[in-house]
Amino acid sequence: MEPRSLRVGFIGLGIMGRSMSRNIHRAGFPVTVWNRTASKMEEAAKWGAKTAGSPKEVAAESDVVITIVGDTPDVREVVEGPGGVLEGARPGTVLIDMSTISPEATRQMARRAAEKGVHMLDAPVSGGDVGAREGTLSIMVGGDAEVLERVRPVLEAMGKNIVHCGPVGAGQTVKACNQILAGINLLAMVEALAFAKKAGVDLEKMLQVTTKGAGTSWALENYAPRVLKGDLDPGFSIRFQQKDLRIVLTEAERMNLPLVGTAVVNQLLRSIQAHGGDELGTHALITAMERMANLELVPRKKKAGAD
Repeated sequence: MEPRSLRVGFIGLGIMGRSMSRNIHRAGFPVTVWNRTASKMEEAAKWGAKTAGSPKEVAAESDVVITIVGDTPDVREVVEGPGGVLEGARPGTVLIDMSTISPEATRQMARRAAEKGVHMLDAPVSGGDVGAREGTLSIMVGGDAEVLERVRPVLEAMGKNIVHCGPVGAGQTVKACNQILAGINLLAMVEALAFAKKAGVDLEKMLQVTTKGAGTSWALENYAPRVLKGDLDPGFSIRFQQKDLRIVLTEAERMNLPLVGTAVVNQLLRSIQAHGGDELGTHALITAMERMANLELVPRKKKAGAD
């Protein structure tokens, strides 16, 4: 098949999925969407997507089906449940799960898909809402390399750094590594801001220097400016980050691997959740530092729900 003749199904139109699906359409692929909340499908229909009544209907209309939903049970439901992708998919269909879920659950689903003649890739992403909008996501892929090459043009519509990481489950494992780094870099950003504030240094000037130095990170460059504006809206919510860290810590326990920094970040984020901050962005970790240090780092007027 010519790449642009691939019909793409897209399931999950959240913060990430709504931009990713639109970028696939802009690249010239016909797109059929389904989302549990129907209003999000109406938005997609306006930019040219076909809408379906179920994941099964999406699969019946598609050569490639992409899922990006909340958690392992959500992926299982849309893939294996009644009216799910595997009920509508034909042999040869490629299922690409771009959610962040358990590597072991991914391997189980891939075996079930293979029984139906469906090829499954796990292809979680990194880059947040900005990367999704701009089509610059990093995509880490597990599964058969030949299948990846067949669907690479679809992935290229969403991301710039597409890496085959190994067999099924390897993409999820690398995403877990990414979430370890993202969490600990968030904590580093928070501690640096607090240190500068307590010492009386201009925070903008501190960022101007450190974002160009050896200690920089994606969190420092992208989230610290949001913090200073009082913007704690989610590019990626604490609720989903905590889901990801649960996956990391469960896998680490299975491997008998201590992850001290990750566990600290997990507990600090839980303190934000205890104050009702589930849907705030992960950079709202700054509010845990504010409480502990009795500091004000975020302009108060925008902090509704953080305390």
